[in-house]
Amino acid sequence: MTARELDTPHGPARLEVARARSPIATLLLSHGAGAGADTHDLEALAAHLPRQGVTVARLTQPWRVAGRKVATAPPTLDDALLVAVGSLQRSARPLVLGGRSAGARSAARCARSAGAAGCLALSFPLHPPGRPERSRLDELTGAGVPTLVVQGERDPMGTPEEFPADLEAHDVHLVVVPAADHSLRTPKRSGPAPDDVAALLVEATLEWLVREVTGSG
Repeated sequence: MTARELDTPHGPARLEVARARSPIATLLLSHGAGAGADTHDLEALAAHLPRQGVTVARLTQPWRVAGRKVATAPPTLDDALLVAVGSLQRSARPLVLGGRSAGARSAARCARSAGAAGCLALSFPLHPPGRPERSRLDELTGAGVPTLVVQGERDPMGTPEEFPADLEAHDVHLVVVPAADHSLRTPKRSGPAPDDVAALLVEATLEWLVREVTGSG
């Protein structure tokens, strides 16, 4: 694992990279609005995918590096993400943008302009909690690249049933984590154990990358 600071229009960001020996793709991930790049799902991808030939880079946004508790406006997240894209070597192609929650939204908004080959959306916040009329579906379907959504069955920002049935017509595929919430956490007494959730996430992501992005499946 290597780490370096990035200069962005909104202050320093941090990029941590776990490199695969012979990478078939690079996955650039950004965190959500309430936590950093050390959440269990992002850590699972960074720990396991490099062994399977996928380099994983995790971006810590400037607001988080500065120690703030509240994320800055969405355009600032996109600015930092695109700086991170530019900092990666061209040999990182094919590049997949991804993230969790607010990071997933940013990845979807930036995928086309970044020249990404795919988008990984963990816990995509389809709407604010309790406000289904404020849909962000257009961000997801407008990514313009093959997209994988990994969504908790009990996510208050969008249960799997709230996503339209014709997602695949937009090249968006949905994987459900049983009993999981927005953090992809499951109840201790029911649902998959944390290690099983991590395994599901890694396996689903790798299978999708091979099938939809690298063309080697």
